[in-house]
Amino acid sequence: MQSKPALSDHAIQQYAGKTALVIGAARSGLAAAELLLALGAKVLLNDSKPRENFPALPEALQAPACELLFGKPADALLQRVDFLVISPGIPIDAPVLNLAREMGKPVYGELAFAASCATQDIIAVSGTNGKTTTVSLLGEIFSQAGRVVHVAGNIGFPLSAAVLRAKKEDLLIAEVSSFQLETVDGFHPLAAAMLNIAPDHLDRHHDMETYINLKKALFINQTGQDYTILNHDDAQAAAMARDTKAKVVWFSLSGGVTHGAVCHDDQLFWRDQGEDKLICGRHDLKIPGQHNVENALAAIAVAHSLDIPLPVISYALRVFAGVEHRIEFVRELDRVRWLNDSKGTNPDSTIKAIQSMTQSTVLIAGGYDKQIPFASLADAVANSGKIGHVVLFGQTAQKIKDALTEANYLHTTLVASLEDAVLLAQSLAKAPGNVLFSPACASFDMFHDYEQRGKAFKHLVLLLNPKGD
Repeated sequence: MQSKPALSDHAIQQYAGKTALVIGAARSGLAAAELLLALGAKVLLNDSKPRENFPALPEALQAPACELLFGKPADALLQRVDFLVISPGIPIDAPVLNLAREMGKPVYGELAFAASCATQDIIAVSGTNGKTTTVSLLGEIFSQAGRVVHVAGNIGFPLSAAVLRAKKEDLLIAEVSSFQLETVDGFHPLAAAMLNIAPDHLDRHHDMETYINLKKALFINQTGQDYTILNHDDAQAAAMARDTKAKVVWFSLSGGVTHGAVCHDDQLFWRDQGEDKLICGRHDLKIPGQHNVENALAAIAVAHSLDIPLPVISYALRVFAGVEHRIEFVRELDRVRWLNDSKGTNPDSTIKAIQSMTQSTVLIAGGYDKQIPFASLADAVANSGKIGHVVLFGQTAQKIKDALTEANYLHTTLVASLEDAVLLAQSLAKAPGNVLFSPACASFDMFHDYEQRGKAFKHLVLLLNPKGD
């Protein structure tokens, strides 16, 4: 029998007996609805898609206190509710939310709502790239230290679901996207890390100033008792030291800090007032690439700030094998390594993947257009010395090809599908070498999400026969 959730008394007092409208019936919305029911609230669960799109709903949502309203406009329901909880996919400037605010109805994002209900400490990680690897690595570190950890948020497991499962003494580690930072009431992490800032999601946020200001919201509720962990080498992230009231802890690949996590001479250290304490060698990490050294440094800075001993951190770094869809090894065929980096959903992420290649590589890229320029990606490809050919598919294929041509890189081919891309890449790949699937784009032109896209790629790769068969 499942134990009673460890929910905050304040949240129970605030939400019990109230009626909530939950907009969006994907994972985050379903989990938020379950959490609201556990708090004693009544729930109207709404999604514009028809009921048949949601064949398997959690048993808890069959309760009398939960009304399922599919294929209906949400604005018609506003008079019946006290407040709204929205999924990350709902833009904060959606007309229904503007109307709700005009009516005086509070609007909470799922992640901030869940955090306001939690009794556990929360570690939050944001940034343009590296979030999933870093929260997963932190999960490994704190687990090795004997803590019960729930890794949640933008990683695919909603924070609401984690709050329902966690005991009071457990630890919540949240991956936080810019979408989730559009509403932050009640979101107060004990430690918050900003990994890096690069252009992303400009189709939703419109400009970089808005995107950066949203990222700053990660720290807005922190106090002097908390920790803000920042990348000293990233100008935009480092500048956020001015925007936090918390104690700032740095990490740096260049070693330019007196206190924090640093790397020099291919070794990772904790630096305390100029004294370096060795944690591990760069080559002890199983996750490839300089960007993953940076992710490891961020995790060190978070963990040691929260009193995890350096030997525990060292051991966790050495055993951590990485996560799915992040330069994930799929198979070796004809002395060619096939790598799945479907989580490479923006140019900066794909640039980092390219920089980790040490042999001749065929790059497969393209996907949904987030209105991000590809000039930096094109320059990275042209100057890498490792990318022998680029196979492009999806909505952005021509746009990326044009950027590559502008950078005087001409070894490109456009294809109609991911299957065609895999087959062509096999014929082009040189041994020993790699085929790197790192799209530099979101997946929504052809797939539900990057995970579905990555699984499709792996399936196609595993079906390949050796050349000549």
